[in-house]
Amino acid sequence: MSDSGESASAIRAIDIIRKKRDGHELSPSEIARLVDGYTHGEIPDYQVSAWLMAALLRGLTRAETAALTDSMLHSGQVLDLSEFPAAKVDKHSTGGVGDKTSLVLAPVAAAGGLVVPMISGRGLGHTGGTLDKLESIPGFRVDLPIARFREVLRACGCSMIGQTNEIAPADRKFYSLRDVTGTVESPFLICASIMSKKLAEGVDALVLDVKTGSGAFMKTEEDAAFLADLMVETGQRMGKKMVALITDMDQPLGLRVGNALEVEECIEILRGKGPEDLRQLCLELAAWMLHLGGRAATVAQGRHLADEIIGSGQALEKFRKMVELQGGDPHAIDDLNRLPQAQRSIDVLSPKSGFVSTIQCEDVGTACVVLGGGREKKEDSVDPAVGIVLHKKVADRVAAGESLCTLHYNSEARAAQAKHLLEKSYQIADALPPPKRLVHRIIPATTSN
Repeated sequence: MSDSGESASAIRAIDIIRKKRDGHELSPSEIARLVDGYTHGEIPDYQVSAWLMAALLRGLTRAETAALTDSMLHSGQVLDLSEFPAAKVDKHSTGGVGDKTSLVLAPVAAAGGLVVPMISGRGLGHTGGTLDKLESIPGFRVDLPIARFREVLRACGCSMIGQTNEIAPADRKFYSLRDVTGTVESPFLICASIMSKKLAEGVDALVLDVKTGSGAFMKTEEDAAFLADLMVETGQRMGKKMVALITDMDQPLGLRVGNALEVEECIEILRGKGPEDLRQLCLELAAWMLHLGGRAATVAQGRHLADEIIGSGQALEKFRKMVELQGGDPHAIDDLNRLPQAQRSIDVLSPKSGFVSTIQCEDVGTACVVLGGGREKKEDSVDPAVGIVLHKKVADRVAAGESLCTLHYNSEARAAQAKHLLEKSYQIADALPPPKRLVHRIIPATTSN
């Protein structure tokens, strides 16, 4: 590039915006200037918002994506976890409605002998965030300093925190801005965001859960596969073991949507109970984590090991220990009434008899946000108690007047708006819909870059 040797401070933000707006490839120094300038407060929100929109509409090249990931990664500390002899493995999901698998996978993998240094995010758009779920456990701290993060890892093998000033601070700022500027969906921005956080964790291997369907950011399987391939390639370039599973998000995962409600459901899974789709996906993702981490020779063996770990109660004990070490109330694991509870509830009733043919998944997620369970603006607070409990999912038989789902709410005005969304989201048909696969396909790392 002609400007590759130019001093970063001499590169103007307006020129970077114009260049991307006009569809030209940015140099690594231009991308570094944008990331560093925004991270240090030299470039304002409104200019980065303009660049994000240009990047969404024009796209980024593989080279730009790698440069953006690298700049975000090195905006802060990259952890060295070589003190831990076990393999360091993490999992990341691109986000969905009722997608709560991280709360199950971290303790399962840790109980299987891996180290799981999980740095997660908050809710984006209509999807819930891992940190918001964890904070619904009374006292649970996600804002641990890195030194304490290491202590928790030593003590129980897993820790789940948010981005700190030390870890990918650029991504933390970009992440919040994307949520409120309509730029969440760019696969290039998603890749850079995810991979900068995950590579900063110092992991050896990463399992990606890339959602596709009406409740996912990637609506089509083709788009999901593109993102998955992009992230696998980026991780592989950095010397990591990678795999991506394309999984279904045409309806919510599990039966509960909302922060405290989802924690309850994860505890059910860790007790060997809970809805079958959530249980099966947790076993599949855990199997890949155990396999890539060297604890299982095959994925099938990893699935069997994960099932045994849950059945023995070891995973639940790991979760309880992590909660206690991070300041949470461990008694809430056994007494779910200690978790936040909504004051009121109301049912959404089926208008006719038949089979549930579709659930507009994004509408369910939006309904949860409307209730107060997510954010419409980055400064919004979250009500951990509210949410939705599904009684009927796709292919279930339903009678006229039977409850499709229950809203748990604390505001009558919010409940009325959410109820309207949910009534529209369910479609009832006379015929049983064709079955859908939970895992659409798997994109493993190739043998070459």
